[in-house]
Amino acid sequence: MNEERELAISPIVHSSVQHNSQVVSNIRNLTASLFGVAAGTLGLESYPGFLFYLVGTLIVSSLIFAFRTDGKPTEYFHQPLGDLWGGDVFSGLSGFVLTWTLFYGLVRA
Repeated sequence: MNEERELAISPIVHSSVQHNSQVVSNIRNLTASLFGVAAGTLGLESYPGFLFYLVGTLIVSSLIFAFRTDGKPTEYFHQPLGDLWGGDVFSGLSGFVLTWTLFYGLVRA
């Protein structure tokens, strides 16, 4: 009874929001590694490499916004600005740097 009242007041299902955030996190981690492969293969160094990562994550965020949420992120995320655009940007950075340095070393060796 109490759960029904809670859903009537705020129709956000927390398990669904948590699942959506996990899916976005998985997409970001995978694409961060792919961006690292691309940056290392292209031979990017220092600031251009990090700029490549930031531009890539913005492109991924806009693709998620356009295709996965159909332009209505408030239906899928509790805080769309933080979850979709800003969340997990820095958590994927370590995977990016790892694959970036690996492939840079492989290509330049």
